[in-house]
Amino acid sequence: MLATILLSLFWGIVAIIAVVSVLPFSKIPHGAIRGMAFPREQLFILTALLAVVALFWLAPEPRNYALATLAIIGAIHTGYIVKFTPLWPRQSVDATPEQAADARNRVTILASNVKQSNRQYHRLVDLIHKEDPDIATALEVDPDWVDALYDGLHDRYPHWIKVAKDNSYGVVLMSKMALSETQVRDLLVDDVPSIRTKVAMPSGRIWRLYIVHPEPPVPNHDTKGRDGEIALVGIEASKDDVPAIVTGDLNDVAWSTTTRRFQRLSGLLDPRVGRGFYNTFHAGIPVMRWPLDHLFHDAEFRLIRMSRLPNIGSDHFPILFSLALTDNAEANSIPEKSDAEERAEVREMADEEREKDRKAIGTDWEK
Repeated sequence: MLATILLSLFWGIVAIIAVVSVLPFSKIPHGAIRGMAFPREQLFILTALLAVVALFWLAPEPRNYALATLAIIGAIHTGYIVKFTPLWPRQSVDATPEQAADARNRVTILASNVKQSNRQYHRLVDLIHKEDPDIATALEVDPDWVDALYDGLHDRYPHWIKVAKDNSYGVVLMSKMALSETQVRDLLVDDVPSIRTKVAMPSGRIWRLYIVHPEPPVPNHDTKGRDGEIALVGIEASKDDVPAIVTGDLNDVAWSTTTRRFQRLSGLLDPRVGRGFYNTFHAGIPVMRWPLDHLFHDAEFRLIRMSRLPNIGSDHFPILFSLALTDNAEANSIPEKSDAEERAEVREMADEEREKDRKAIGTDWEK
């Protein structure tokens, strides 16, 4: 009797993993589907464990069926996550020692999602003092967070863009480098702001910075707001007349349909490819972590350093990127090119989302 129950449980788990593994292929823009693409690392490990169980526990005939099924599932997840391991060629080019040493054309960016209800302000302030980035960004900042950051860091950063909000979508940008042509925009959904600004290096060279924090995927809502905002920023970045960097909590993993489309639309490089996952969420649950906080950059930038930083009391780890701006574009590999049909689909999705009259997802989660 117990053996029958365990066998049913085994095949039930295999069936669930198979469904969760395959459904994201549908590209249905709904949180219940898109969220299934997040735990591919965890599903790969669980698939491997089930294969070991099948190998030593099942009878020969069902064992063959189980191993074949699990091999297919494992191959699906491997195809996505292997690109974010050292087994895959790096996409971003490493800076040379000379490029890394050129302080006039180098920028270090610290990106963090503070979690609005987190009140350990000093932990982020102390971390920024320690790392001393040229630019620091913080998401989910309310007025108290902005005040605390300004009190602790105003003497270090002369240039500020403050967008304090009580709905978990506040954003603040602190910069040692001069900013110009700054725009704070709700691209698709009211009260979900993003920042677009030009940044001047000490050398005088100019580049564009985008800071984004679209809505998260939730099981009871579509993801068109998130997907559309990420895609629109990608289209804008592709048209920039200066090198671009896009950073922020995209509420999406590096291997998803939405993020891969963003790379096709923008042409920007992901420094994680060939280097590692650098999982930033969830900081408090080690077995359930995935890469949600990102930076994508133009091929004129070279990577000097990328580091996940210590916990600041949030559900996200901060992440730091150091880049050198060069005179020529170079990449070890480049994203696939987008086509006119894909861009038209994005604009149609964005138009549809703008017509909706609704509140942003998750505005009351931190209250």
